[in-house]
Amino acid sequence: MNTISQYKGKIIALFFMLSIPILDVTYFLLNNTDRGFHNLSTIVDYSLPFLKIFVIPYVIWYPFIFLGFIYICFKDTEIYFKTLITLDIALIFSYITFYIFQTTMPRPDLIGNDLLTNMIRIIYNFDKPYNCFPSIHVLACYIIMKGIDKCDKGITKLKIITTFVSILIILSTLFIKQHTIMDIIFAVFLGEIIFSVIKNVDLSKLVHALHGKKVSDEEFV
Repeated sequence: MNTISQYKGKIIALFFMLSIPILDVTYFLLNNTDRGFHNLSTIVDYSLPFLKIFVIPYVIWYPFIFLGFIYICFKDTEIYFKTLITLDIALIFSYITFYIFQTTMPRPDLIGNDLLTNMIRIIYNFDKPYNCFPSIHVLACYIIMKGIDKCDKGITKLKIITTFVSILIILSTLFIKQHTIMDIIFAVFLGEIIFSVIKNVDLSKLVHALHGKKVSDEEFV
């Protein structure tokens, strides 16, 4: 198969990522107190300091997830679809949870007008303190880590970097007071369970259809 046809299949596959922002519409529809709410904060959560510097890894999440999907797609299209389907199912499950068990996260008063504080202020204004359990930030990070782990064998520099960035992002949700520890635990549990099921699904026919014929991803990379 020529290189142009291979790229075409990969690029078409990337358009399926539009499923994420489409599903995200539900997030904003549910981000309110109409159904009441619960506070899952523990003594540990209250004891953690508010560290505004962690807003940097928090916002890095957006390009991190996008670039992670692109890498997985070009490395192995079938794993890409499994990763994307895992996230889509996890999002749907999360939104159902938000609907029947809405939670909240107490936020500190923001003082100052420095860059980092203003960045957090924008996040707080854009994202109300609900829809916390599970954490979508943590959920997506963990699923991307699983996808990259399936693509690359053994310990690689990319895996080390991905793990390090993911840990920073996960910690950021605690230190800028967006999520509780319970939100993180449930997100990891949910991502692991769904990915463990989806990874065994055979999506080779879908991948071959996108490429126009049977093709091994090893021929592309």
